[in-house]
Amino acid sequence: MDNKTIYALSTVYGKSGVAVIRVSGPKVLDIIKNITDIDIENIKPRYAYFTNIKSLDNNILDKSLVLYFKAPHSFTGEDVVEIQCHGSKAVLNSVFKTLSPINNVRLAEAGEFSKRAFYNNKMDLTEAEGLADLIDAETSEQQKYAIKQMEGNLKNLYYSWRENLLKVLSYLEAFIDFPEEDIPQNLQDDILNSVFKVRDEIKNHLTGNNISERLKNGFRITITGAVNAGKSSLINALTQKNTMIVSDVAGTTRDAVDINLDIKGYPVVITDTAGIHKTEDKIEKIGIETALQRVKEADIVLALYDASVGSFDNSQLPDSISNIIYVANKADKLSEKQIEQIKKRKHCIISAKYNSGIDNLIEKITNILSNSFSSSSSFLITRTRYREALEECLNHLEFFSLDKEIELSAEDIRMACRAIGTITGNIKVDEILDNIFGSFCIGK
Repeated sequence: MDNKTIYALSTVYGKSGVAVIRVSGPKVLDIIKNITDIDIENIKPRYAYFTNIKSLDNNILDKSLVLYFKAPHSFTGEDVVEIQCHGSKAVLNSVFKTLSPINNVRLAEAGEFSKRAFYNNKMDLTEAEGLADLIDAETSEQQKYAIKQMEGNLKNLYYSWRENLLKVLSYLEAFIDFPEEDIPQNLQDDILNSVFKVRDEIKNHLTGNNISERLKNGFRITITGAVNAGKSSLINALTQKNTMIVSDVAGTTRDAVDINLDIKGYPVVITDTAGIHKTEDKIEKIGIETALQRVKEADIVLALYDASVGSFDNSQLPDSISNIIYVANKADKLSEKQIEQIKKRKHCIISAKYNSGIDNLIEKITNILSNSFSSSSSFLITRTRYREALEECLNHLEFFSLDKEIELSAEDIRMACRAIGTITGNIKVDEILDNIFGSFCIGK
């Protein structure tokens, strides 16, 4: 990372009422002096100035609000200025044209403001990636968990594990330096308890923690049933538009079709599958095989059937499915007696054609999705690299023992610390020294 001052548009480029240009680096005050009417000798941090924005040859480009953030109390940890100007292309281009020729000032690279915030210890890598997730968030639940990560939920968890292991490593390093000293039994017990506690917590964190992947990419909901049960009509009712072709002709849907949807803040991918039935048509057979595979992979299966002609054939479903909602369609064709019988089976009654009962079905889906989050769901593994690093850390902790050479025991803990450090971007050998001299009176 160089020491140049960087600038970039922080809002979307194009015609808008207001646009924000962010500038960060050592030349911020010089830039304010050269392109505004603000007295930099008396400038107040975090104070909004309404001022002219001028070119270097003193032509007025716009009237804008300018805010100055003094280092280290800024997003990047450097001096920062934000220029809130009008969002026309002419204004933006003229401001950029004014900034670009200034010596040691350049256009920022993608993500460079956040990168500088990381290098200046304003955030760790998990918080930076939480920020990226917030920018990419499309549903309220994605937004909620991205904010939790930005606030340091994962960072604090991983830091606590790493700090506990660093403390263990400090003890081991000390006894390596003083081999004539035996490790007292009470200290051995503390070391083993600390290591095993971290190991077990990481195991629990890793086990079954795929909710984050679903939250990021969408929970899988597959609609299955016989031909003409109304699967495509149900998709149209859920999406509230004619997404799928609806026909009385059997086999209209021959392939699995994915539809992305936001259900009460949860991102879902609803799959409409081919109707399951016996057929000699090779294309339909492929579609049915695909449908059965999607059913196996689903988080929730909507077992849809035409309630006017019978119930759902459970032989169509694999035994491994846990979340099944039986959906009785075509309620408009049912008698009161039939409806009462279906209610006793606790099936969801709808009429996809007339959009009846859909709210109740959505409520059932939402309940399953919300119940999939446990008390530990504030600590979701949001990146594949987190999982890989934690698995590496766990592997080193599994090999740890005080029954082997102490140098090898220390190396297991050192590598475990390093693995966690790659998640947060915090790998510093000096921390070990700080722990040693903070815990022992070495050289007294």
